[in-house]
Amino acid sequence: MARVPVDEAKVARCRELAASVAADVQRYIDRHTTVGVERVTLRALGVEGTDDQGVPLVNRLVDRLSQLGVLGDGACLALGRAMAAHGGTVQETAERLAFGQEPLPEGSRESAERALAPEVAAAIARIDAAVDAKRALREKHPGSSQPGTPLKYVIVATGNIYDDALQAKAAAYAGSDIVAVIRATAQSLLDYVPDGPTTEGFGGTFATQANFGIIRRALDEASARHDRYVMQTNYSSGLCMAEIAWMAAVERLDMLLNDAMYGILFRDINMCRTFVDQYVSRRIIKRAGIIINTGEDNYLTTADAVERAHTVLASQLINEAFAHNAGLPDELLGLGHAFEINPALEDSFLYELAQAQLVRQIFPRHPIKWMPPTKFKTGDIMQSHVHDMMFNLVGVMTGQSIQLLGMFSEAVHNPLLMDRYLSLKAARYAFGSARHLGEEIAFRPDGIVELRAQQVLDEALQLLEEVQSKGIWQSISEGVFADVKRTRTGGKGYAGVVERSPDYLNPFLAALES
Repeated sequence: MARVPVDEAKVARCRELAASVAADVQRYIDRHTTVGVERVTLRALGVEGTDDQGVPLVNRLVDRLSQLGVLGDGACLALGRAMAAHGGTVQETAERLAFGQEPLPEGSRESAERALAPEVAAAIARIDAAVDAKRALREKHPGSSQPGTPLKYVIVATGNIYDDALQAKAAAYAGSDIVAVIRATAQSLLDYVPDGPTTEGFGGTFATQANFGIIRRALDEASARHDRYVMQTNYSSGLCMAEIAWMAAVERLDMLLNDAMYGILFRDINMCRTFVDQYVSRRIIKRAGIIINTGEDNYLTTADAVERAHTVLASQLINEAFAHNAGLPDELLGLGHAFEINPALEDSFLYELAQAQLVRQIFPRHPIKWMPPTKFKTGDIMQSHVHDMMFNLVGVMTGQSIQLLGMFSEAVHNPLLMDRYLSLKAARYAFGSARHLGEEIAFRPDGIVELRAQQVLDEALQLLEEVQSKGIWQSISEGVFADVKRTRTGGKGYAGVVERSPDYLNPFLAALES
C-alpha cells in the first residue's frame, strides 16, 4: 500500500499524552460506580424480569439501594449477604430485596462473596459459551463477500424487529458483510432497558436482549444460506451502555458502537457517568471478543472537517488509551472517522485521502471503521450516488477495514431495500475494480496528500499537549471536541454516579478485570 511519511516520534508522543489523559480519568473510574454498573452486575448474576409496571427488576433493586444510601457498597454486598443469611436463588433474593420484603441483612463481605461465587462463575461461563458458539459458526462459514477489501456494513431500522430481521436477511443476500440495527431515537437517554421484542420505534428499533436474539437467528440463517458469516452490530452507548454490552455478549453480537465520549458530546450525558460506564462495558466487550466502533465521525457533523480534522485523530488516540485501560487489544478497536469534507472544495478528494491514509497508518492493527458522507447530502440522488462512490474508492485505496456504505437517498427518506441494494452493488464495483490500486501508486513527495497528513498529525499532537495539560474534564467543558461544550457535573445521569465505599463488592467486575 502507498504510504505517507509519518514522524513516528510524534506518533509515540501522541500516544504518551493520550495515555496520560486516560490515566487521570481511570483514577476517577476506579473510585466510583454507577446505577448502570450495578444493574449490569445484577443482570449478569441472573436477575431477570420486570414488575407489573414494566420496570426491570434490576432497576427496582438498585433504586432501593440508592434510596437507602448503600449503593456505594455495591449491589452485590446486599445481595450476597441476603443469600448467605437466608438462602434462596439470586432471583428470589433480588425480588425480596427490591420490593422491601426484608431489611438489608448484616454479614461479612467475605460471606457475601462466597455466596455469589457460583453465580459469578456462571456469568463468565455464559459469555465464554457465546464466544465459542460464535467462533464455531465463523469457522463453518468463513470469509466475506469480497475477501481483502473493506467489509461492507449497512443499516436496517424499521422500528419493528420482525421487519428488521427480514431486511437483515435481504441485506445479506445483496452482499452485506455486516448488518446493524440502528437504535430507536433517544433510547440512549432511557435509564432502563425495555424488556422483550418490540414492534414500534421511532427512527430505529429498541435495543433489547430479545431483539438481539431475533436478529442473530435471522443472520445465522443467512450465514448458512450463503455459506458466509454475516456479522451483527448494535449500539452500546447512553445511560445503559454496560447493560447493552452484557446483552450483546450473551446473544453473540460481533460489533458494538461504543465510544468513550460520544454520549457526553452528542447526547448530553454526564461525563463522570459516561467514563465509568464505558470502562465496565468495555470489560464485558473484551471478554466477549466484540469489536467496538467509536464515534469520532460524528465530530465532523458539528465541526468543519478541514479545520478540525486533527480533533478526530486526537480523540481516536484517547479512545484507544481508554480501551487499553479496559483490556481491549488493538484488534478489537474499530476506531471511527468519516468522509465529510465539503465536496465543493477544490482537491477535497485528496484531503479525504490524506486523512484516511494517515489513520490507517497510525492504527495498523485496528479494524478501522470509515463512515460515509452525510453532511453535504441533498435531495439530488444522482450527485449523492457519485459522492458515495468517491468514498468507496478512497476506502479500498487506503485499506479501510469496515465501511459503512452511503445511501443515495440520504436526506430524502429512510433507505428502501432497493436503495441498499444499489449501494452494495456500487461498493462491490469499486472494491473489485480498484482492488489493488493502493499497491500501484505512490504519493508525490511534499504533495498535497503528504503535507495534509503531516499537518493533521502536528495539530493533533499540539491538541493532545493542551488536553493533557488541562485534563480532559476541562477540555470538554471548553468545547475542544466537536465544538460542543459540557460541564463535569451537568448533563443526564450525574445523580446515578456514586463513590465506592471501602467495603465495595463487585465480584463480576473483578472477574472481568482478572
